[in-house]
Amino acid sequence: MNQLPHLEANLGYQFKDKVLLQQALTHRSHLNENRSLNLVSNERLEFLGDAVLETWASIRLYHQFPTSPEGDLTNLRSLLVRTESLSQTAIKIDLGKFVLLSKGEEAHGGRLNQSILADTFESIIGAIYLDGGFANSDAFLDRLLLPSLEVIRNQKNIKDPKSYYQEIAQNKFNLTPHYLSLSESGPDHAKTFVVGVYLGDKLIAQGSGNSKQKAEESAAILATELTLETR
Repeated sequence: MNQLPHLEANLGYQFKDKVLLQQALTHRSHLNENRSLNLVSNERLEFLGDAVLETWASIRLYHQFPTSPEGDLTNLRSLLVRTESLSQTAIKIDLGKFVLLSKGEEAHGGRLNQSILADTFESIIGAIYLDGGFANSDAFLDRLLLPSLEVIRNQKNIKDPKSYYQEIAQNKFNLTPHYLSLSESGPDHAKTFVVGVYLGDKLIAQGSGNSKQKAEESAAILATELTLETR
């Protein structure tokens, strides 16, 4: 708890209820090693934060792209809130340093795990909303994610990651990528999915996420990067 003021400075928000902030930082793996403390994981806050984030992104995109059709707005939102974008924002505020993990999760690089970072960032959003309402969660997201929105605004390509990779693969290889689930792990309420993207029978890349959709997007992003590097 003594590190929380440092994190609050990074967040640009001071919590009235410090317990909310601590809960937002508590990964489910930490509970197994601290059962006597009766801690609560950040999964419910993550659920709430995801909804707050989607509402914020939808409103900002609606007003900043007044002539864009619904399909483009959906693709822009996907780019803005995808795991990779959120994890990079989490790294900028040094969020991984403060996440409460099990020793095993930490030993396996959990503080740099994109999925953990993105999920914790969403938990922080949910905690700020509960602590200070939409005005404060909106201000927090404006401060941290509007710069990403400006980058996306200037991109020539605003397709979602899977559509973008499909276009590249069809143009370069005359093949349409397909996705296969490679593994699932974790409890039913908090699974991690690993998905591979293939061209024909060849595995091009694999990605992970807390849903099959996020894992597919992660795989598509990596496949796109690999394909563009070999041009």
